[in-house]
This record gives sequence, structure tokens and C-alpha cells, in this order.
Amino acid sequence: MIAALICVVSLAALVQVFVSYCRSVLATAGNVELSERLLQVADVGGRSLSADDFDRFMQLVHLCPEHNSDRAGVRAILTYYRLLNILGRLFGGLISGLAGWTEHERQNCSHFAAVVLERSISSSRSLFTQQAGDRL
Repeated sequence: MIAALICVVSLAALVQVFVSYCRSVLATAGNVELSERLLQVADVGGRSLSADDFDRFMQLVHLCPEHNSDRAGVRAILTYYRLLNILGRLFGGLISGLAGWTEHERQNCSHFAAVVLERSISSSRSLFTQQAGDRL
């Protein structure tokens, strides 16, 4: 019985640390302004990012060369986004305010994916420029 209690408390603490980590990553990415060029490439147009843009941004991120520094954050935010989807579907109608909070967090995940995509594009562009300069 004590072992089960310790397991439950440890799991709850792990979830709390994971959510805190994801929210800090999202807060850091939220400070980054997205370029107009990225919004054009992603076909966002004049509208703001929505929570449903996350999957499209992640598909584009997977097409670009991966940064080692972004790998852990991308995996964590992908898991967080999926957990938010499940949480919103299961309890969004039952708990007041939960649907709005999960939608806002999912929108932050979309912004994070756009920031990672912009970093990947910028890195690929600078790598291409460097390789082109080496050939001359």
C-alpha cells in the first residue's frame, strides 16, 4: 500500500515537473517575434496562429534538418500538445475554463513550432551560404 502511494506521488511530481518545463519552453518561444516571410511560407496569411496550425508546422519542421538543441524541446512540446488534446476532449466540457486554457496552451505550442521552423530555415540558409562561399 505504501509503495503504491509513493508511486502515485512520484508520478504526480513527474507530471508537474514536465508541465512546468513545457510551459517554460513555451514562454521562452513566446517572446520570439515571427517573421512575415515565415508566415507566408506557412500559408498563415494575415490571421494569427491557431492551435490547429501545430501539426502543419511540425510537418514542415520534420522536413528541415534537425538542430540538436531543439530536439528535446520539440519532443517535449509534441507530447505536451497531445496531452492537451486529450485533456481538452475528455474534460473540456465538464470543467469550466479548461477548454479555453487548453486552447490557449495549444496555440502557444503552435507558436513554438513556428519558432523552431524559423530557426531551422535560418540555419539551413546560413549553412547553404557557408557551403556556397567555401566553393568559391
